[in-house]
Formats: sequence, structure tokens, C-alpha cells
Amino acid sequence: MKLKQTFVALRYLVSMGAVSLAFALVCFAQQTAGTQNQGGQRASQPGPAKDWPADRLGGMIGEWTRAKNWTKEYIDKMPEDALSFKPTPEVRTFAEQMLHLAGGNFGYGATLSGQPAPVKRADLTPDKFKTKAELSKVVLDSYDFLIAALKGMSDEKLNERLPSRGTNFTRAAQVNNAFEHQTHHRGQTTIYLRMKGVVPPPEPF
Repeated sequence: MKLKQTFVALRYLVSMGAVSLAFALVCFAQQTAGTQNQGGQRASQPGPAKDWPADRLGGMIGEWTRAKNWTKEYIDKMPEDALSFKPTPEVRTFAEQMLHLAGGNFGYGATLSGQPAPVKRADLTPDKFKTKAELSKVVLDSYDFLIAALKGMSDEKLNERLPSRGTNFTRAAQVNNAFEHQTHHRGQTTIYLRMKGVVPPPEPF
């Protein structure tokens, strides 16, 4: 009788030990998986965010620099043989849209800085900028010209008023108008890229 009781007790202890060991192994596996998952999450997390300029003028320069880079990517994406492409006969070609954008940048930059633009609006025609390299250069030069105008200003100067088109705009408002203009015409060329089977570049940050 005692031997039977001893055997039952031992079997019980062995069973409990096996259960405890199994439970411990499951907990260990879950903890290991959790640690690995956290490590993977840490690896996929982006680095620290870049500080955007806190002052108004610095913010404007940052926005224009970002816009310049984005426009360059649009030109880079369009195939060389599609610069003269237009979705319908009534609208500008891709190159004409970009040259019109550049003309706006040069014009607004001249108004803001009081300095003459290095390229006249009348000269911004596709027959004078036939290759993608030539088109890209003049467009990027127009951004540099306006950004240079901004860098030559102060916050007080941004508040000065300039007559334009029958309205007494502040320089800051002129900058906003210029930014809207280039955004509008770059945005128009999105459909040009799509119709050529090209995915437009995402907005850079």
C-alpha cells in the first residue's frame, strides 16, 4: 500500500515538474520574441527629426529650397523625348510649363530684390532650352535667384509694401504669391508624367 502511494506521489511530482518546465519554456520563448520584436521596431524607427527654422524668413528659405528640390525631381523623371509633350493641343508643353514656372520665379525674385533677373521672360522659350539639362539648369537657376533674394532680406523688410497689379502687397505676400505660382505649375505637370507612364516623385521633406 505504501509503495503504491509512493509511486503515485512520485508520478504527481514528475507531472508537476514537467508542467512547470513547459510553462517556463513558453515564458522564455515569449520574452525572447518580444525582445527581438522590440529590437526590430527600434531598428525601423526613424532618427531624430530635423529642426525646421523657427524664424519666418528661415522658414521661407527652407520651403523654397524644398520646392526647388521637388521641381528638379519632376524634370529628372520626365523622359528627354517627352519635353515637348502636351496632354491636349490647347495647353503648354511640359517644357513650356517649367519655363513659365521659371519666369515667375525670376520675375518675383526681381521684384523682391530690386535686381534685374539674369534671364528675360521673353527668352524662356523651348527653342532656347532644348535639352533636359538646359531646361533643368535654367529652372533651378530661377529658384536660386529667388532664394538669394530672400537671403538678402530681414524680417522687417518682409513687412514692407510693394505696389503690384494695383494692390499694395507686403514683400511677404509677394513671396507667398510666388510660391503659389510655382506650386501650381509644377502640380499641373503631374498629369504629364502620368500620361507618359511615369510615377510623379513624392514630396520631399
